[in-house]
Amino acid sequence: MNTVVISGTGLFTPSLSISNEELIASFNAYVNQFNTQNAAAIASGEVTALEESSVGFIEKASGIKSRFVIDKEGVLDINRMVPRIPERSDDAPSVMCEMAVAAATQALERAGRTAADVDAVICAASNMQRGYPAMAVEIQQALGIEGFGYDINVACSSATFGIQAAVTAIQSGQARAVLVVNPEITSGHLNWRDRDSHFIFGDACTAILLERADLATSDNQFDIVGMKLKTQFSNNIRNNFGFLNRADESGIGKPDKLFRQQGRKVFKEVCPMAAATITATVQDAGIQIPEVQRFWLHQANLNMNLLIARMILGRDATPEESPTILDTYANTSSAGSIIAFHKHQADLAKGAVGVICSFGAGYSIGCIVVKKR
Repeated sequence: MNTVVISGTGLFTPSLSISNEELIASFNAYVNQFNTQNAAAIASGEVTALEESSVGFIEKASGIKSRFVIDKEGVLDINRMVPRIPERSDDAPSVMCEMAVAAATQALERAGRTAADVDAVICAASNMQRGYPAMAVEIQQALGIEGFGYDINVACSSATFGIQAAVTAIQSGQARAVLVVNPEITSGHLNWRDRDSHFIFGDACTAILLERADLATSDNQFDIVGMKLKTQFSNNIRNNFGFLNRADESGIGKPDKLFRQQGRKVFKEVCPMAAATITATVQDAGIQIPEVQRFWLHQANLNMNLLIARMILGRDATPEESPTILDTYANTSSAGSIIAFHKHQADLAKGAVGVICSFGAGYSIGCIVVKKR
């Protein structure tokens, strides 16, 4: 089978960012407005008063300090608290397509490639802007790539699952190179009125170009030396929005149609799963854990990443060993581990081993072991 390398990565970051201070000012204003408007019902016990939040609570719970978003005004408007992203005509490029093209163009440039060198596009993200046509096919057309494209959704693990699919296509000879793009508009499915989760997500898009090793020419390549995927059903992270919602009008607009999770259960159950999967994947690749120089982990929660690294290494990881980007990007779902990889790879020497790992709803875990060429 063909040997496969990652030859280029790209990143699109929205121009707008919301700090914790801005987010809390908006959220607390909403809380005060809600409690005032429902004072009588709250006094009678019919409605539960909402609780204010704080910057300290957010940073202690998550390590997040800010997040990038496609639209800032709509999120901070206490009478809306939803991003304003106008629909476009069928003839105009979709928002996700624009994000993906920007990230993909950068990945191609870093790899020294053009659209003519690529045979497939995989759009791997936690939410798709539409049901069909596939987002990947629109992105493929926008980039001018011949071949094929398809979408996959494995929530926060979409990017690593997409990498595995790309590797398989290249190994089998189905494609010379595959572009995996991860456009995440997480601000659209977040409940900005929920104290426990309104601070979690941010928007971004990553792109990864994978190629046959004998064709790759970029100066910054990583061999794929191990892969493992794992899923285990759980309701602890869920979003019930879908095309069947209109078949039962009683559920339209309910909170379960947005992101929701039981955070403490997720923390308790996912951390050991992720640590065990990473350890097994590394060992199956014939590598010992002390040989791994970098862990590019899913960027959902700083405390989770600290614990997972500690469970793997038997000690605390250094910031260099397990780099963090969620402080400024927040949780960008499938894009998070790839942002960390994109931003923290250039300093590694030839032969250095690293692990890209994502974990999230499903539960799903994707683990990719790479070695610097």
